Amino acid sequence: MRTADRSRPSTPPRSAFAGFRFPSDVIVVAVRWYLRFGLSYRDVEELLAERGIRVDHVTIYRWVLRFTPLLADAARPCRHRVGDRWQVDETYVRVAGRWRYVYRAIDQSGQVIDVFVTATDGTSEPGWRRIVRKARI
Repeated sequence: MRTADRSRPSTPPRSAFAGFRFPSDVIVVAVRWYLRFGLSYRDVEELLAERGIRVDHVTIYRWVLRFTPLLADAARPCRHRVGDRWQVDETYVRVAGRWRYVYRAIDQSGQVIDVFVTATDGTSEPGWRRIVRKARI
């Protein structure tokens, strides 16, 4: 007599949002608002309350701790490869009371390739070479 294969069917992977009281859309919006706009946890709490969602600021803090790495990993594939055309902007800014040179390499799609801050003119420093090398990759 043959026995039927009774192996369990593979279960789908459990969602990272499983077990939370609020829908995943609410959690993602709250974490994105906090990260994107630099709001405080209480500001995000107030924005959600205006939309009829009552959440404590501590809950938002816990969501940010838990879901920030997941959102960062999900957004990473959206980054473009460095383009074949790029430019470097040079600016002189005051940082902590001292003037510094800031170099920022940007490709043709507007993606920031690298940022380099130095106390002296950076054209002769190794950091400048790092920007050029990173832009050529």
